[in-house]
Amino acid sequence: MHLVQTMAYAGEKPWHGIGNRLAAGQSIEEWRRQSGMDWAIEESEVRYITGNNNVGVINAFPEQKVLYRSDTKAPLAVVSKRFKVVQPGEILEFYRDLTAGNGFELETAGVLREGKKFWALARTGQSVTLKGRDRVDGYLLLATACDGTLATTAQFTSVRVVCNNTLSIALGNSSGAIKVPHRSQFDPDAVKRQLGITVSAWDGFVARMKALCEVQLAPDAVDDLLRRVLTYSVTESRDDVVNEQALASVRALYAGGGRGAMLASSRGTAWGVLNSVTEYVDHHRRARSDDHRREAAWFGQGAQLKQKAWEEVLSHVA
Repeated sequence: MHLVQTMAYAGEKPWHGIGNRLAAGQSIEEWRRQSGMDWAIEESEVRYITGNNNVGVINAFPEQKVLYRSDTKAPLAVVSKRFKVVQPGEILEFYRDLTAGNGFELETAGVLREGKKFWALARTGQSVTLKGRDRVDGYLLLATACDGTLATTAQFTSVRVVCNNTLSIALGNSSGAIKVPHRSQFDPDAVKRQLGITVSAWDGFVARMKALCEVQLAPDAVDDLLRRVLTYSVTESRDDVVNEQALASVRALYAGGGRGAMLASSRGTAWGVLNSVTEYVDHHRRARSDDHRREAAWFGQGAQLKQKAWEEVLSHVA
């Protein structure tokens, strides 16, 4: 069973092969319909029955509320009464002015886990080609969840075209993500100001990518770097443990098995090491399904691994 319930996309068919294909230049309203985001999250107070065999007095529990879909009435989550809901339509509405006048193009949008999580991904129009053949495009991802598993998150993301690897674009010393917890009201204009939707963020990222392409790493240095990235803590032990299976997979990708591994930008370089990790996380890391892997790569442990790899390779840039 797919985690993706409904989805719309422009361009090539996405990783899971499902969804409604749209022509370029469609309206936000059409994206909302075709992506299955044309419904609202409604709420009700929590109630319970006291008595035997569910026959008795109906009582309210005012500290929490139930969130449910307006179209199917299906329950989504039980949350605190202070929880601020972000509606599916708000995720797409975020992009209205960006697509109208700033060169952004929506590429995918959809609903995960029966409506508990939804996202939209837009191409920013920014692109760079490294060493003649290695193209990287810029994107902006906006996602949220109504079950408490994800703050409303806006994230600059890059996609390496040769292998469809995704990598968060760091802004300054931060990870590049703007996260609005659900105890706060989502203010799209404030988020855009924080992101600083300008060319400066992309230009800084391009400079770092180009620098990584010039950093040659000895085999021992590569091995040490990957061991640091693929080490995790075990609660039952004081010692950290290296994921040897993951290490072997990433080594093989870096040595030539990965898509784009033999390009001049990647062969023997820190950029190549980084992309071997991102390819492993996006396409090969063990998961219950491709959807679970993609969700982890964007929002979960996979995203954390990629951030760790990014920080490690940058430490080799003078």
